[in-house]
Amino acid sequence: MNDSLIGKYDVAGPRYTSYPTVPYWDLGSFSSEGWIRTVKRAFSHGDSPKEISLYIHLPFCESLCTFCACHKRITKRHEVEEPYIRSVLQEWKLYARTLSHVPRIREIHLGGGTPTFFTPEHLKMLIDGIFKYAERTETFEFSFEGHPNNTTTRHLETLYGLGFRRVSFGIQDYAPHVQRAIHRVQPFENVRDVTEAARGTGYTSVSHDLVFGLPFQTQDDVSDTIAKTIFLKPDRIALYSYAHVPWMGGNGQRGFREEDLPTGKAKRKLYETARKRLEEAGYTEIGMDHFAWPSDPLSEAMDNGRLHRNFMGYTTTATSLMIGLGVSAISDSWYGFAQNVKSVEEYTGLLQNDILPIHRGHILDTEDLVIRRHILNLMCGFHTSWKNPDMQFDGISEVLKKLEEPLQDGLIHRTDQAITVTPEGRPFIRNICMAFDLRLQRNKPGTRLFSSTV
Repeated sequence: MNDSLIGKYDVAGPRYTSYPTVPYWDLGSFSSEGWIRTVKRAFSHGDSPKEISLYIHLPFCESLCTFCACHKRITKRHEVEEPYIRSVLQEWKLYARTLSHVPRIREIHLGGGTPTFFTPEHLKMLIDGIFKYAERTETFEFSFEGHPNNTTTRHLETLYGLGFRRVSFGIQDYAPHVQRAIHRVQPFENVRDVTEAARGTGYTSVSHDLVFGLPFQTQDDVSDTIAKTIFLKPDRIALYSYAHVPWMGGNGQRGFREEDLPTGKAKRKLYETARKRLEEAGYTEIGMDHFAWPSDPLSEAMDNGRLHRNFMGYTTTATSLMIGLGVSAISDSWYGFAQNVKSVEEYTGLLQNDILPIHRGHILDTEDLVIRRHILNLMCGFHTSWKNPDMQFDGISEVLKKLEEPLQDGLIHRTDQAITVTPEGRPFIRNICMAFDLRLQRNKPGTRLFSSTV
């Protein structure tokens, strides 16, 4: 990779799990009533009710991982489990009441926090409670995030019995000195055992989440982690870039110094080392920071243009409505976003009074909707076109000016009505998407909001 390009394009930028990005949501014109109107529109638009997805945020962790920027609550008090689940089910009941028909759930994902902080019995209580007000689709897909140190056989068997077939385990890195720095110590043997247990239980997809750019992480560390990963042959691999955002409230990214982090060229080399080894082992790179076997549905979705990206990452499922339940969870109706309050106490208090616990959100205008489609096209397929009238917008001339430099640098090919990201440009996909981000261009942040793009 061209080192000069890394230096040139290593700037702060969004990861584009949504457009507009959260810091640019128009909070002033947002209301819970307006949000519910978009929910009803997404659910009932067309001849029949649409399938929906659920993301359920389970925020509790027994210890703080210092690489994590997610919203979580650190506690060893497991008596918090049942009251929290009852609040989540009350939130779901309030949403279900707003819908014109019994919702049919296509996808459920349990994220965190640490979902396996909860006992198997309480997780069963949660899923059974969800389906008091919903039905499964014929081709449903349920997944959860598991901690290798506390995911038991009973967790695996209970969730399997409830229809879960996909599990992702957070690995990050196997090097002991990196694990100590990020306060996430889990031996390779734990990962091996829980991976084998998941397969023995019948899970059809086991994923491993890795992170590059962690404190004190070296080329040898990444090579060893990838070698161990290849040995275990997970079906999918997420290779995330560590996002250093210590200024964001509620995260624990203060257990090491910024100078302890590999940055720029050194950080990108970690990714290139991992990518090369994974591709040599037979994995296919999917969009940005994901890998899968060529026969995996994720690879097939990318090949046939059905790949989708949302707040949960890349998926083969693109339902018109994704409802996020739990503290800090974000919902997406395509026409709008809504994020829940971030305090467990505030969340439960509002639900005790039958109030949806919405903290903020954004209703997309016409320009937002078009730009969102362009950015999704780029993030999922490395190509977008404004040939059709419904993909055109007034600011396209501004975008084309911003694309001149990536064009000269060989990061994109461009025709009069389309762009395609070149293989050389794929590492800079976030920078290319930033050219379309008119809300960002028109209101440059005065302080740093995002992690580095490289």
